Amino acid sequence: MSYNQPYQAKVQNLKQVSAIWIIPVVALAIGIWMFVQYLNSKGPEITIRLPNASGIEVGKTAIKSLNVKVGVVTKVQLSEDYSYITVTAQMDNDTERMLKNDTKFWVVKPRIGKEGVSGLDTLLSGAYIEMQPGQGKDNKYQFKALEVPPVAPADAQGLRVVLTSHQAGKLSVGDPVLYDGFTVGRVEKTNFDINSKLANYQLFIFEPYNRLVRTTSNFIMQSGMNVQMSAEGFNVKIGSLESLITGGVTFQTPSDEQGVVQNKQLTHYRLYNSEKDYRQKMYDKSLKFVMLFKESIRGLKAGAPIEYRGIQIGTVKKVPLRLPTSEEGFTSEQIPVLVRIDLGRVYNHSNEGTLAGLRANFEKEFQKGLRATLKPGSLLTGALYIGTDVYKDEKPEKAMKYDGYDVFPTKTGDLAEVQKQLTSMLTKFNKLPIEDTLNSMTATLKASEKTMNSAAKVTKDLDRILKQKDTQTLPSDIKASLKEIQATLNGFSPNSAPYQSLQSSLEQFEQVMTELKPVLRQLNEKPNSLVFGDEKAKDPIPLGGRK
Repeated sequence: MSYNQPYQAKVQNLKQVSAIWIIPVVALAIGIWMFVQYLNSKGPEITIRLPNASGIEVGKTAIKSLNVKVGVVTKVQLSEDYSYITVTAQMDNDTERMLKNDTKFWVVKPRIGKEGVSGLDTLLSGAYIEMQPGQGKDNKYQFKALEVPPVAPADAQGLRVVLTSHQAGKLSVGDPVLYDGFTVGRVEKTNFDINSKLANYQLFIFEPYNRLVRTTSNFIMQSGMNVQMSAEGFNVKIGSLESLITGGVTFQTPSDEQGVVQNKQLTHYRLYNSEKDYRQKMYDKSLKFVMLFKESIRGLKAGAPIEYRGIQIGTVKKVPLRLPTSEEGFTSEQIPVLVRIDLGRVYNHSNEGTLAGLRANFEKEFQKGLRATLKPGSLLTGALYIGTDVYKDEKPEKAMKYDGYDVFPTKTGDLAEVQKQLTSMLTKFNKLPIEDTLNSMTATLKASEKTMNSAAKVTKDLDRILKQKDTQTLPSDIKASLKEIQATLNGFSPNSAPYQSLQSSLEQFEQVMTELKPVLRQLNEKPNSLVFGDEKAKDPIPLGGRK
């Protein structure tokens, strides 16, 4: 072999695979395995309708259930009419069983509500979407998020009732349901039915308090603080602290109508605005009358009580019933007031009598003197109420009608009578000659002033006299004179000689007067007897001439 000849390599095809291909094959297998795992772990894709995208971030905002992550937001987009936000979320595996027709979603973020402060943990972690798994049978993948968290979970045990009212806005979601001041449930939903024109409020009563709800229960608004101003004055009622802030609703069952426990869900009850309205429904049978008053009805309001000697028998319905017509004008002396007399207030129970019987009894009482009068209910508020009583001096009146209503006879009230008497007194007082009397009093006061000045002058003169030395010696001179008089009187004592001499003289004078009594008597009978002497003696009759 020559060294100048080039060396040719011998090429031989190898039949075995190179070991370098093991790496991409393994990588491919791992990728396929990961893709399969991803497909297996991937759950269904859902859409959630939100009012806005506040706090929602693609790829970051999680969907949780019981604080466990079950999905993540993958897309956020506006609706075609820009009225809401559609959020697309990728759910984890094994969430298919949670997505039912009653599944609920809501955004958890810092919130200050009627139940307190919630969602404070999202201040650091950010907002997330909470999911409440459903219990229904049908699957669902399109949802509308709730504006506020639900009151109770779907599987919570309790009773749901619906309250109806003619006024909307009475209750809000989350308001408490009270029983004797204790919270036993919450307001769950509110809506307004445009067909029936009624507001519906759905309540959820937690177990075991649902057994307190009975078929005869009554639901009443609880405003927290209830201030009423009536003829009886001010009436203030304060509920619990929560109801004072947010309001609420309470329910109670009449003691004489216990009924049975309510087991039917979503039963409708009437919502009463106040306890007064609830009490009023107990008196559904009543008679309507018109009372005609001649005095002012200022202070008489609808709802004022009608009492018989302090016992309420009805209420005022309308004040006034109507305004005077153009023909009547303001010259009409009577103002009509519509009232109602409740059958249940007159009798212990409404089933004890009938309206026809009650009307007949009133007609008899009207003939006996039953009359209605206006009376002051509160001096503080000036409110009036209507009192009824029997006045035997009143003349019987014939039955009358006014605008189709029976007339309840009236009488001028005590307050009006007092006003008339005061007016009469003031009129008489105005007729008094007050000006002349005042002039006379002025003259008398001037004369009194002169008299007082003269008395003051005399007092000054007397004071000057008393200050003289001669005047100051008078008491000692008077004292000496009194001593002399006392000595003189002592000389006329019974044992003294002058006293005995005077007594002897008086005895002699008495004796002389005794002797002079016949002479004085004769002078009294015949004053000229001392001059002419006594009457002549009769002529003597001879003794012989006597037979």
